[in-house]
Formats: sequence, structure tokens, C-alpha cells
Amino acid sequence: MKYALITGLAVLLISCGEKLMEKPEDLIPKEKMINILKDMTILNSAKSTNISVFHDNKIEPTSFIFSEYGIDSLQFVTSDRYYASLPNEYEAMYIEIEKQLEAEEKEVTEAKRIKDSVELQVKLKNSPFKRTESTNTKDSLP
Repeated sequence: MKYALITGLAVLLISCGEKLMEKPEDLIPKEKMINILKDMTILNSAKSTNISVFHDNKIEPTSFIFSEYGIDSLQFVTSDRYYASLPNEYEAMYIEIEKQLEAEEKEVTEAKRIKDSVELQVKLKNSPFKRTESTNTKDSLP
């Protein structure tokens, strides 16, 4: 019984370690694949919030991404399937995508905060109700 359990565990570990699919000849490099998946995430989010912009400009997000990166749908699908067959690597790719998206969100938020601050300063400067300093005023408190 003990040997059967050990043999079973050994077979399980060996089978988990083998590749489920062979590396495709036209595999998209990992870094490029991360960028493609990140851009697809952004475009699909934009598409779900305001699809009319895409329709008005006759843009199909997936085709746009493929043409931007010089790939075709078959190359993308085979590369995606290959990376998905390596769960740890695929998860690491999506963790990297999440980090990049969070960093970009921080940059956009900071740029918006600065823009809003500048616009507020311009409005205050041009306001007809702006305060002027008078040299003849004295504080009534001693």
C-alpha cells in the first residue's frame, strides 16, 4: 500500500511537470505578449463603457491590436494557448499586466490632479472676485 501511494505520487508529479503542448514556431515573445494582453484589456474595457466611439470610427479593437503588433489571430491564439498551458508562467504574465495597469492608473490620476490644480489656479487668477492686498489696511487686533 505504501509503495502504491509513493508510486502514485511520483506519477502525478511527473505528469504535472510535462508540457501540455509544444512550443509553436511563431510564438509571440513573452514581453510582447504581455503588452498585447494589456492593450487588449484596456481596449476591451473602453469598448464595454463606450462602444459607440468604436462604431463611429469603424474600429474593431482586436483587429486594431493585431495590426499594431504585426501579428495575426492564429499566431495570437496559438501563443495564448501555449502560455496558458504553463499556468505558473501565465499567472506571472497577468500579475505583470496588473502591475503595469496600476502604475499607469497612478500616472493618469496624478496628471489629472495636476491639471485640475492648474485649471483652478487659472480660474482664481481670472476671477472678478479675487482678493487684492491693500497697503493701508491695519489689523484691528493688537
